[in-house]
Order: sequence, then C-alpha cells, then structure tokens
Amino acid sequence: KKNAGISIDTDSVFDIQVKRIHAYKRQLLNVFKIMDLYNRIKENPDLDILPYTFIFAGKAAQGYAFAKEVVQLINAVASLVNSDPLVSQKIKLVFVENFCVSNAQLIYPAADISEQISTAGKEASGTGNMKFMMNGAITLGTLDGANVEILMQVGKENMEIFGLTSEETSRFAMYGGYNAKETAEADPRLKRICSQLVDGTLVDEAGQALGFWGIHDNLLRHGDEYFVLKDFDAYVKAFENLDRIYRDEARWGAMSLTNI
Repeated sequence: KKNAGISIDTDSVFDIQVKRIHAYKRQLLNVFKIMDLYNRIKENPDLDILPYTFIFAGKAAQGYAFAKEVVQLINAVASLVNSDPLVSQKIKLVFVENFCVSNAQLIYPAADISEQISTAGKEASGTGNMKFMMNGAITLGTLDGANVEILMQVGKENMEIFGLTSEETSRFAMYGGYNAKETAEADPRLKRICSQLVDGTLVDEAGQALGFWGIHDNLLRHGDEYFVLKDFDAYVKAFENLDRIYRDEARWGAMSLTNI
C-alpha cells in the first residue's frame, strides 16, 4: 500500500514469483494464467475461486528487451485487473519494485505458493525455491533445477509438479514436432490471451493502447522456444489443484510443515 498504492486482501492466498526476469524463467506463463483468470471472472462473476494476490518482483538486464517487455506486460495486466471493480474483488496483481534483500525478507515469508516454473532443462540449481520452502510455501513448479532435490526431500505429495520434462524439451529442441501456433489456435483460452496482447485490451497510464508484439511474435512466429504455450494447460491444472488443496487447512498445514 505504501510503496505501490495497492490495497490487498491480507487473508488472500499469496502466489509469488520473484527472480531475475528471463524468458526461460517464464514469468510470461504466470501472467497468462492471471489473464485467463481475469477472462474467466469477467465471464462468470460467481467463479468458485479463493481470493488471490499474485506478486512479482525481479530485475531485467539493461539491454534485455524481451525481459523488459515482460515487466511492462505484468504492470499492464496489473492495471487491468486491479482497476476492474468486479475482478479486483477476487484477485489482485502487484509488481514489487527494486527487488532486493530488504524486501525479499518480507516477500519470502509471506508466500503461500512458490512459483518455480522455468522451462525444464534450463534452470541452474538456484536457492530462491529453498528460501520459499523453508518459510512454509508450497512449490508449484517444473521438474527442473533444485526442484528435483526438493522433490526427493519432501515427496510429490508435498509439492505440485507439472509440465514437460527436460528430456521432452530437449527432444523437441533437437528433432522438432512442436508447433506453437497450432497449440495456441487449438486452445480458446490461449487464442484469446494472445489476441489480448495486441488488440488494445491492455493500455498505459494515459489510456493509450499497448501492443506487446515482441512477446506475441516470440510465441507465435518464432516457435515459443521456452514452451510457454505447450505447458499452459498443465500449469493451469496444477494451479487449480493447489486451489483445491488450500481449502483443506489441515492438509495444507501438513504440507507446509513438511517443506519447512
């Protein structure tokens, strides 16, 4: 509230992704999930979903145009969601500026869901996911990086794994067989979201339409190298499963304690 001017429901589920902004870390996949939720709530105001606060933070390298466009997209979607009188009753989206140790010390303990959704086979064994789990967050992630070690420690019943394996992504990269445009065309949710990137749905602070053509073309014209569209359905199903589990307070508490 003090830094971003956004009031959130402190009883909502805090779904958090904080890390360097990079195509393979797939902040974009998370944004697409939120855009889909926005669309579903607009169509069905009585959608049975827990209240969520989606929190992003992280920095993009100075010359990394795609990453900077993703940051702009997150903020444009935040503006769309938070200014909608209907949708903002159910979900909020916040990009925390200037991610650093002092705000990380507040963000990690606040998390209920830890987003560790990088393309399988691309992530080094970083420590962000460990900081989340030792503070009791449940990992929603791919079988990649240190998620593999976490799985070995806590078991698959205490985290939520989804998506392509590193073997599958390597096979597609080497031999082909994945058509991103066909994948988007075949899923009405993805088709709509990809259109919304460029059709004027998203606007800047002055109300001028924004066109996220760099992201749009990266996915649909340049092959979706990091399988955002390919993993979308599995990701949404995994998120919805966590939504169901969270309603069982004893089970969620047991999962959280096991992670700690």
